[in-house]
Amino acid sequence: MTAWEIIEEDGRVGAKVMTGGAVSEKNPHYLALDIQEEGRNVGIQNRGFNTGIPLKAGAVYFFTCYGKREQCLEKAVKVSLRSADGKIYAEQKLYFGLEWEKFSLAFRAPEEDFSGRLAITAEGRGKVYLDFVSLFPADTYKGRKGGLRKDLAEMLEQLHPKFMRFPGGCLIHDGALDSQARDAQYRWKNSIGRPEDRPARRNNWNYNQTLGLGYYEYFQLCEDIGAEPLPVVPAGYDPHHKRYAPLDQLAPFVEDVLDLIEFANGGIDTAWGRKRAELGHPEPFGLKYVGIGNEEVGAQFFERSDILQAAVRRKYPEIKIINTAGPFAAGGEFDRGWENAVKVKSDLVDEHYYMAPEWFVANHYRYDQYDRKGPKVFLGEYASWGNTWYNALLEASYMISLERNAAVVALACYAPLFANADYVNWSPDMIWFDNHRVYGSANYYVQKLFMEHLGEYGLECKVEDRPAPVVFYSDWSGKRQAGQIKIEKNDNKEETADESGAKNIVGNILLSGYESEIAYSNIVYTDLETGMEQRFEDCISTEENRRIFLHHTQSSHYNLELDAMEVSGYKGIQVIFGSNDSGDNEFVWTLGGWQNQDNSLTERIDGKGAELCQYAFSLEQGRKYHLMLEVTGRKIRLWVDGKLYQDTESRLPMAEAVYVSAALAKADGGCSAEIIVKLVNILEQEQEVEIVLEGDIAPVNSSVKQWQMAGYGPDAMNSFDEPKKVVPVYTESLELLPVLKRKIPGCSVTVLKVTVV
Repeated sequence: MTAWEIIEEDGRVGAKVMTGGAVSEKNPHYLALDIQEEGRNVGIQNRGFNTGIPLKAGAVYFFTCYGKREQCLEKAVKVSLRSADGKIYAEQKLYFGLEWEKFSLAFRAPEEDFSGRLAITAEGRGKVYLDFVSLFPADTYKGRKGGLRKDLAEMLEQLHPKFMRFPGGCLIHDGALDSQARDAQYRWKNSIGRPEDRPARRNNWNYNQTLGLGYYEYFQLCEDIGAEPLPVVPAGYDPHHKRYAPLDQLAPFVEDVLDLIEFANGGIDTAWGRKRAELGHPEPFGLKYVGIGNEEVGAQFFERSDILQAAVRRKYPEIKIINTAGPFAAGGEFDRGWENAVKVKSDLVDEHYYMAPEWFVANHYRYDQYDRKGPKVFLGEYASWGNTWYNALLEASYMISLERNAAVVALACYAPLFANADYVNWSPDMIWFDNHRVYGSANYYVQKLFMEHLGEYGLECKVEDRPAPVVFYSDWSGKRQAGQIKIEKNDNKEETADESGAKNIVGNILLSGYESEIAYSNIVYTDLETGMEQRFEDCISTEENRRIFLHHTQSSHYNLELDAMEVSGYKGIQVIFGSNDSGDNEFVWTLGGWQNQDNSLTERIDGKGAELCQYAFSLEQGRKYHLMLEVTGRKIRLWVDGKLYQDTESRLPMAEAVYVSAALAKADGGCSAEIIVKLVNILEQEQEVEIVLEGDIAPVNSSVKQWQMAGYGPDAMNSFDEPKKVVPVYTESLELLPVLKRKIPGCSVTVLKVTVV
């Protein structure tokens, strides 16, 4: 009964969800209304999402439902569009018979109301049954009946994406392995055909999903927006509940991925190609990629995914297969994913990470170190935590490195894509909407700039006379104010990490149980620079005393040893170090995190997390663990029961004066070409640059087009009230080549497009 409510005006009605005898066996539930006392206005109504159902003056809405009743067949069932307080805008009558029948109506809204309701009321007494009640605007994307919301799909189209991964996220692997179960994994065959025959399911975010938007619609959308389709399928493994199909029962999952490729690419003389044609698309969709798994890790997953990959290789060697490296940027499971991809010769490896924005500065050169001869990177989900200009700017600097490493990073996509503003799970999100409005975040417009000006060939960039990098935040103890962009530097702007005073992980050391009661004993802190040793009394972290302060250190080399045991609760043991007083800046070592599957190290910067490293680990409640932490400068090593799990380093975010990439694109209609230069300045200081185009470029006046995002405060954000607060500004000029001089504003993203002969 989600979103449905009873209407009883001068009457009385009962409502019950029934099972068995529904319109479709795939969806066994339907609604029975028992009108016990006839009245003027008796039935049910749907509240819609957000403030209600959005009605636009003069717009047409299509209503459909299945209905039947047991008594009073001569009495009408009324369908109406109305306001939240009951004002009827439009109403029509239906007459149900004894058997299920599909009914269709068209309404025209006489006025605008973004808090509308859909009501179904009945005259007479007795039982009235309803199934598959639907209301859609006629004006959908590409005019498809029951299609996508037009303004949302157009926002996506305007990005000009090169590909789209679907259906997205943990949706693909969470759920029962039986495709017909109520909580089944997302299996693509359940998502095509008549909506009535697509079995509704409960997903791991705990809401109901009708699968009205399915794989066929996703393929259509990709075709409409000019993007390559990139579907993802499960591999018979559910990491959330540790369910996996026996290897000798993996055939349905193998068949699913092979049949999916046939559905997308097969001729109409094939079984699944014929099915596609029956749905209205006889031409193949031209599928090139398929992803197997989403963030799954562990030997049991790869045992199964290897079998699926081998089957695809044998039958469809032209299809590029995407493996997974899990949801972390480093660690044991990340390494396992890459090692497996090399072993089975996957074409790409899907990396996912959501990080504090400063992490993207600190790891700008991440992909410069990757093997150019191995599988390519598919950066399937990445974003910084937040939708401010500060987030978008630092993401832009990282995207320069993605373009520079195009030989390694074959595909990259920001995620998540859409967020309903009244049902927020987290931020970042690229496109925000409610029931009648939509806007793109600052991140959206940065992504759009890069997508629209991609080029076809990368050009070599030589940066000369660039000042030395500077540390991007003031100090690790947390004096930097949240949201501000501050640079620590000396007078000649050539400060290095070693001179910054921010090289060491210093601050408070604490113990925490998060949402567990943890007993700590044998606690010893040692300053390895001075040899000073300090012992602490045994203690217990509880819900009332969650964070236990131990010590404040300024040492550049120290360790901590202790025994810890989870007494009760969940989410495990936490050791916190390098913490400021507010807790906004710190390192958190967690044992038994995320469904008791992780041994992870997280760096928190201004309250935003960056997962530095993760290993698979399950905590046994009631068992005592011996833990040891060693910090040397910014290097961190972590042991559990004498086993070294993590040996990593927190890189300082070292900001460069300007991040730059260049590409060559063919100009429209002619033999000329365009050089695209992207420049990102994350510093507050303006940078003077001279761009020299080398090669066979004669001195000539040329059109120089410029798109620039600049002049915003770090916390600036787009919103429903100010949807274009942070957007690029376009200018065009005529300039003499081959040298361009520019002043690049502080905290800016600039794209130049230069026409050359």
